[in-house]
Amino acid sequence: MTTAKLAIPPKLIPVFTKPKARYRGAYGGRGSGKTRTFALMTAVRAYQLAEAGESGVILCGREFMNSLDESSLEEIKQAIASVPWLAAYFDVGEKYVRTHNKRIRYIFSGLNRNINSIKSKAKILLCWVDEAEGVGEEAWRKLIPTVREEGSELWITWNRELDGSATDKRFIKDPPDNCIIVEMNYWDNPYFPSTLEQERQSDQRRLDPQTYAHIWEGAYLENSDKQVLSGKYEIREFEPGSDWDGPYHGADWGFANDPTVAVKVWVYDECLWVEYEGGKVGLELDDTGPFLRERIPGIEKHVVRADCARPESISHVKRRKDGLPRIEAAPKWSGSVDDGIAHLRSYKRIIIHPRCHETAKEARMYSYKVDRITGDIKPDVEDAHNHYIDAIRYALAPLIRGGKSAAVLIPRRRR
Repeated sequence: MTTAKLAIPPKLIPVFTKPKARYRGAYGGRGSGKTRTFALMTAVRAYQLAEAGESGVILCGREFMNSLDESSLEEIKQAIASVPWLAAYFDVGEKYVRTHNKRIRYIFSGLNRNINSIKSKAKILLCWVDEAEGVGEEAWRKLIPTVREEGSELWITWNRELDGSATDKRFIKDPPDNCIIVEMNYWDNPYFPSTLEQERQSDQRRLDPQTYAHIWEGAYLENSDKQVLSGKYEIREFEPGSDWDGPYHGADWGFANDPTVAVKVWVYDECLWVEYEGGKVGLELDDTGPFLRERIPGIEKHVVRADCARPESISHVKRRKDGLPRIEAAPKWSGSVDDGIAHLRSYKRIIIHPRCHETAKEARMYSYKVDRITGDIKPDVEDAHNHYIDAIRYALAPLIRGGKSAAVLIPRRRR
């Protein structure tokens, strides 16, 4: 048996190697490598099918496609040309791609206007839908049954936009059986080019955090009115000064599918500065100390205030030689969450270091509840996207005064 090596982002390897998956996909922001990788793997799949004696079609669809210029044709061509043995196997013309033995051919179609004509396409062995965010539920209902050959698959790539879109509901919120979908962003792509890195850094300086996160981190376009920290935070690099207050460390324990997390923050110039984070789902207590020591420099030397709901976890991590010897319970009181939010919003700005991806994500997604019928924003906060935010609250517990007044200690400005 002949084997060949392909260079693809490691996070996508399980997507293409999982046996008997009907649906394979990836969503995320710009520069993740997902589109180029899926284009390449359609060619690999075409090669495998043709060599196995199969004949049929690989359908490449997008929501809108008025001409081949708006299709995935060029991506397919470039992917094939990048691998010599694939380039030798395919007949690539100006407006077509097919294997030399003519067993497998590509067709390109828009789903918005041509969904009914797709039903007549013969023997679709693989369908790849790129830029799938805008594909509506009716289009999905019509498309999926047309990809019905034994062993056929449907691949999906997209950048999320609306929380609750048809694609979001079908493949993230309630994915079908035999489905493997992963989130891919630029930091998951070891081949992320320097040119794009320059563009990313420019956008990070120029754009508001919500727009930047949507473009580069695959985030939903959020309703800023419901976001707890809307207009309060930004993402940029910094180095703490010798006259900064802190550092303050906080930790939140994982429950079931929630991560155990910790943060390192500073206070200076009426601003809160988030320098380091560490977190992992399924982190064992014995591994908590080493894991956080590796990701948050010097954490073992400082007081770490952790969620007091798990005193046994605090005791265990404190006793271990490789643990956190100064970890202690953070106080809680009636209204402590509201007081903590008031305190966070009292800062002139919250500056999050770019390496703190998860904290930045929570700052964007930490939201007030919304009435399902009226759409009114409620004063209650959703119990979601709050693990790193809670860790920050615990870290700052000494600066927050409890009580119904929700008064806060405003950080002093250094002169």
